[in-house]
Amino acid sequence: MQDNATEVTAAGIARLAGVGRAAVSNWRRRHADFPRPVGGTETSPAFALAEVEEWLRRHRKLAEVPLKERVWQQLVGHPDGPVTALVHAGCALLLIHDRPPVWLDISSGSDERLAALLPAALDEVLTPRMPETARPGRPDRSHVNGQHSVNTPSAATPATPATPATQAAQAAQATPVTPATPATPALHIPTAPRLLPSVPLLRGVAELAAERGARPTFEFLLGRHLDANPRQYTLTPPDLAGLMAALAGTPATVLDPACGTGALLRAVADRPGRRLHAQDGSPELAALTALRLALHTRAPVHAAAGDTLRADAYPELRADAVLCHPPFNERNWGHDDLAYDPRWEYGFPARTESELAWVQHALARLRDGGTAVLLMPPAVASRRSGRRIRADLLRRGALRAVVALPAGAAPPYSVPLHLWVLRRPDRTPAQPEVLLVDAGRFTAEGRGGPDWPGVRETVLDAWGAFDRDGSVEERPGLARSVPVIELLDDDVDLAPARRLPPPADTGGAGRLTDVRARLDETLRLTAELAPPPAEPVPPAASGRLPLTTVGELARAGALVMRTGGHGGHARVPVLTDHDVLAGTAPSGTLPESEEEPVLTEPGDVVLPVLGGGAVARVVDEATAGAVLGRNLVLLRPDPAALDAWFLAGFLRGTANHRQASSYASTATRLDVRRLQLPRLAPDEQRRYGERFRALDAFERALREAGRLGEQLVRGMYDGLTDGTIAPG
Repeated sequence: MQDNATEVTAAGIARLAGVGRAAVSNWRRRHADFPRPVGGTETSPAFALAEVEEWLRRHRKLAEVPLKERVWQQLVGHPDGPVTALVHAGCALLLIHDRPPVWLDISSGSDERLAALLPAALDEVLTPRMPETARPGRPDRSHVNGQHSVNTPSAATPATPATPATQAAQAAQATPVTPATPATPALHIPTAPRLLPSVPLLRGVAELAAERGARPTFEFLLGRHLDANPRQYTLTPPDLAGLMAALAGTPATVLDPACGTGALLRAVADRPGRRLHAQDGSPELAALTALRLALHTRAPVHAAAGDTLRADAYPELRADAVLCHPPFNERNWGHDDLAYDPRWEYGFPARTESELAWVQHALARLRDGGTAVLLMPPAVASRRSGRRIRADLLRRGALRAVVALPAGAAPPYSVPLHLWVLRRPDRTPAQPEVLLVDAGRFTAEGRGGPDWPGVRETVLDAWGAFDRDGSVEERPGLARSVPVIELLDDDVDLAPARRLPPPADTGGAGRLTDVRARLDETLRLTAELAPPPAEPVPPAASGRLPLTTVGELARAGALVMRTGGHGGHARVPVLTDHDVLAGTAPSGTLPESEEEPVLTEPGDVVLPVLGGGAVARVVDEATAGAVLGRNLVLLRPDPAALDAWFLAGFLRGTANHRQASSYASTATRLDVRRLQLPRLAPDEQRRYGERFRALDAFERALREAGRLGEQLVRGMYDGLTDGTIAPG
């Protein structure tokens, strides 16, 4: 049954039909029977999905709407919003995953019957898997132990003698204050009236799960939602989550107090015997994380929604490990409300040091000897406002390691973030050294992610040796165990790069000699490839050639036009717009997706559509097989009709780009279909193509010469300043 209330935008119609948005606009203008808008705005109208599907089939724009696209459009057009739709879909998928006969039974009747029977069926499945789940008519279990106050000391905390300071703290705690909103269960079982609008979506989700499985279906829908709203969510990349989980060891009980989309807990969910606890200030993310984890593990999942620092859901918990990617640079983290909170064992954080509040919260939720791994902005290691807390963390043996990650490891991608590895001190004497690791050398060129295998091997090898022996053999430029006394100066600066010796010289002058030789060879090649003097066309022969457009060639079948997607596959490199502009190898990544990627082939012509640069790249054997990234258009010419180099060359014309571009306030967008090229015979096309190919080779030689020149200059500066090269 199709939901007539589900709406779809022009962009959604384009995705359904596999065309660009311009094609949808043309259909609206040219076809009087195109469905009328039923919602949205004048500039962004919305249409009834059922009417759009019927029109597309009637006009043979597609044989059948792909199931995954139909489900996605139902989710996006849900009357209560896509997040509510995702939660309802996740609940149904968990029922399908755990008790498929129950789903088959309750879904066999009408929509009203399914909506009426589903809450009770969900209660039977969700309550054992997520004990804090709230259902209609049952009081919320707001916390694991039923407590709401973040200032309630743990029963495991030993009593201390009353001192003037503690008496003042107790008096302040006794003063009535406005209580924080208590944490609530992450998931509430929806009622039948709330579920009824979702029933068509749930039937489609069940059909998709029958093809792909319940877990991949939820991951596909969640991934598509996150990708469609990149500014709303701060994600933890899977490789980074895996590294943080590995640093935590093999814990039985794991807490993530700022769980986000659940990437960190998902990294440990597959391991048997885990007990998972999650909390997030966003009720939406807490609910999605709870469902995501329940689909990945048979163990109970404890999940709560609420401000962790102000309303801790697990005040009695003593976890084996805490994994956390906290929000950065928060000013309103509770500084005024939490001055006497017992979690501040190492000092009361300044208003500007929200990250140190998260560090101490993590330590407070660990058992003695438990490990916490937190992702931190690099400024936390050196800001003067946090030096006293950093010093106390060092003195008491709580801070065990600081790892500088390469740029691009996680948002914000331009900043090399840090990992802090902490351990709650037990009765044994604190170890006198701290491990510092700098993995910055594993930054990838261009916009690609870091060299994660190199990062993982370096960090885990250093941490494993340090955790076992209390010190590591010094690796210049990479890792060193530093005596705590050396760090306890006026700044207590923990940035690894400032404490590590420079990397060992791996060639010095000899390596620079090789670079110089390669530069000389490249410069000779550049001179050979330089184009000959330009010969002007005689005035009598300079008549205007008949022109055609890319759009006309596509309609005639002379070329195929494809746009870059939003998903890829593991271990398949992605050709990005930056790679095309810089002439470099594929360097990007895209989120895992069930969406079929566009793979490049030799002879394809690729153009970026944003930025205003007149660039077109012909795919060679080395680039073939890469996934086409975002903001790129691929043209695949028919060799019998079009020469690839002729096509690419004329598409690079500055005037051509100017007439095919549209301009916004901050960006330029290219309409590839409007690009023009002359109508020429194949032999004449090849003449132009050979000249364009020669220009491309010259351009690549110039780039290589520039790269080698920069490498030589940088090496000379470094050698002269560190004493490995004599000034003579």
